[in-house]
Amino acid sequence: MKENKIRKFHIETYGCQMNFSDSEIVASILTSQGFEASDELLNADIILLNTCSIREHAEDRVRKRLHYFRSLKKKNPGLTIGLLGCMAERTKTALMEEEQLLDLIAGPDSYRHLPALLAQAESGQKAIDTILSSDETYADISPVRLETNGVSAFISIMRGCENFCSYCVVPYARGQERSRDPQSVIREAKDIFLQGYREVTLLGQNVNSYQWKDGGETVNFPLLLEKIAALDIRLRVRFATSHPKDLSAELIGTIASHPNICKAIHLPVQSGSNTVLDKMNRKYTREEYLEKIKAIRSQIPDCTISTDIITGFCDETEEDHRQTLELMKEAAFDYAFMFKYSERPQTIAADQYDDNVPADIKERRLREIIELQQELSSSSNHRDLGETFEVLIEGISKRSNTQYFGRNSQNKVLVFPVTVQNRGEYVNVKVKRVTSATLIGDAV
Repeated sequence: MKENKIRKFHIETYGCQMNFSDSEIVASILTSQGFEASDELLNADIILLNTCSIREHAEDRVRKRLHYFRSLKKKNPGLTIGLLGCMAERTKTALMEEEQLLDLIAGPDSYRHLPALLAQAESGQKAIDTILSSDETYADISPVRLETNGVSAFISIMRGCENFCSYCVVPYARGQERSRDPQSVIREAKDIFLQGYREVTLLGQNVNSYQWKDGGETVNFPLLLEKIAALDIRLRVRFATSHPKDLSAELIGTIASHPNICKAIHLPVQSGSNTVLDKMNRKYTREEYLEKIKAIRSQIPDCTISTDIITGFCDETEEDHRQTLELMKEAAFDYAFMFKYSERPQTIAADQYDDNVPADIKERRLREIIELQQELSSSSNHRDLGETFEVLIEGISKRSNTQYFGRNSQNKVLVFPVTVQNRGEYVNVKVKRVTSATLIGDAV
């Protein structure tokens, strides 16, 4: 009897850290069913694209990639191509009709069904499953670590979102908010540490709203963070992303009181104007946001604060833009992710507001925001000159095999000469000079 060939799959991931975590879950599900992961695209029998719909640019990149796969499928008609994630959920059957080469589409809550969907696709039928779940968290699945450095790993602690920011597709693409059993998160973090990893990043659309209730016990995010930090002082703990409305005094205190909870908070502000924040449905004011910044700076003086900013949102005026620039200066962000607004279909903003800020004005405002942030980031890095930081070594620098690179608790990249320590170990590094993005120093 002819032995069945082991089917090889290749996953390409687009978008946020949550998508990378989801790709690891997909890899675990498929390998447990006899499929084999392949790092080589051209050796794969199955190509899966895990997609993001947050911004139009992300979807454009996927569509361009699909055009390339069309040529691969002409050469190999037996190649199975599937689309996963938020873009799959949002576009559903329309995308299947537009992109005739697609064999399957699976939304973020359908990954357990992938083996069956692949079997359906391989029988010649188009396979689609984008049903959202109210309870799927994949808590029982041990992810296969893909493209890992062996030092840092992601752990998804919750799924979905219920904030309904007017510009955002996530609540529609990922469904309602639900948290994982804390014991499953703690077990995964412990297993990661025993495998040699020394840093975990807890992921969720809004990690601050994590909450698990079982009987009379309630575990909120600060308590979960504390439990994971208590596993071992050598395990660094990070998290992303925080929503300002849920950043509590308790969470700030927890970060301040544990040396291995990293002193870096990503706190998306999106705009410095109350008028725009209200239209975005962000549920906080400029003043409330700045009070959170003040509390962080007061209780965690060495904490870096990063943010997201969207410019050119519907009806944004020059005064609104000026207020954003002023807030940036007052908050003194260490770094930021900055974007011009692009309307996403099926969002509140698309249904109710006009995307009426001209493209050239969006471009100019974005340029001004980027230029200001470059100044703020440079000032932040220059303040570190002469300081010594504990750095977790992540590997050899891409620019020189005589240099290590790693990050400090504040999530800044440091480059320094190779030492007797190895990847995954800690070393103290004194900063001798800086660039706009990197601290450069020597081990001490």
